[in-house]
Amino acid sequence: MKKSVKTLFLAAAAISLLTTGCSGSPAPDTQAPADGKTYTIGIGQFAAHGSLDNCREGFLLGLAEEGIVEGENLTVLYENSQADGGIASQIITNFASQKVDLICGIATPMAQTAYGVGRKQNIPVIYTAVTDPVAAELANADGTPVGEITGTSDKLPVTEQLQMIRTILPDAKTIGIMYTTSEVNSLSTVQEYKDAAGDYGFEIVDVGISTTADVPLAADSLLEKVDCVTNLTDNTVVASLPVILDKAAKKNIPVFGSEIEQVKIGCLAAMGLDYIDLGKQTGRMAAAVLKGEKKASEMNFEVIQEASFCGNTKVAENLGITIPDDLMASVKELFTEIEQ
Repeated sequence: MKKSVKTLFLAAAAISLLTTGCSGSPAPDTQAPADGKTYTIGIGQFAAHGSLDNCREGFLLGLAEEGIVEGENLTVLYENSQADGGIASQIITNFASQKVDLICGIATPMAQTAYGVGRKQNIPVIYTAVTDPVAAELANADGTPVGEITGTSDKLPVTEQLQMIRTILPDAKTIGIMYTTSEVNSLSTVQEYKDAAGDYGFEIVDVGISTTADVPLAADSLLEKVDCVTNLTDNTVVASLPVILDKAAKKNIPVFGSEIEQVKIGCLAAMGLDYIDLGKQTGRMAAAVLKGEKKASEMNFEVIQEASFCGNTKVAENLGITIPDDLMASVKELFTEIEQ
């Protein structure tokens, strides 16, 4: 297996030298490139799942809104480490060797790796989908950058999520959370849930994992102890979310998501973020750096303030649950089937 993973990475790296990154994104309204400059950036994505894919799509849209358009004045090198820290390091090192103008790190582990390499090579880094930049040591306690790095946080609206769960499940007492012990963003979010849960009459039951191989047994253990599960933006867990959803469905236990893509594939509901909007916000920050309008070190990290409710009526039907009218009245996205 080690040989095949390495081979896949080398092949992908070779392809990246010949092609530009993502394609097929909808064409946004853009400003015409006016300064005649061209740019090359590296986008390193830590794992393959819907929310991070949406971040990447939004990032390119945000750049395009500022007149930096892939295929016109922008070359994109894109790689995905498939949740492998070693491959993430190789990807970023490869970007640096090609002297990119900027690196975008999508998700905490990739952002940390990008900064470690970028600061040695004097390459600015813009990150997105980093839940807690301070805990990840990418920002100071006051939100200022630790160096030439900034970006956007996907900090979860924990209290709004707890209120939503209480509204949908008035009799529930325990909420389960699975998280990766090596992801600092997950550790801080689990603690935030524990600190707030009592205000809504809940107890948090958590279980830590190290790799995706741990997920099946951890899910079996967790589901024996809880009335429902709430999912974080933990990359390793999200990559295995279908396994958790399948096991929970067999026990008729609701699973709540943290963003729209998780609800689309089988979570009951979420009070979460729009990751395309988050990506756009990140792209606009990157454009300011590329154009020389601001240094990354001059911009505090940013957070999307408003959470949006989305639900899945098919999942609700399968569980015998009715989503309350007050939540339905404010729904941003409503799914009537489970995407496979």
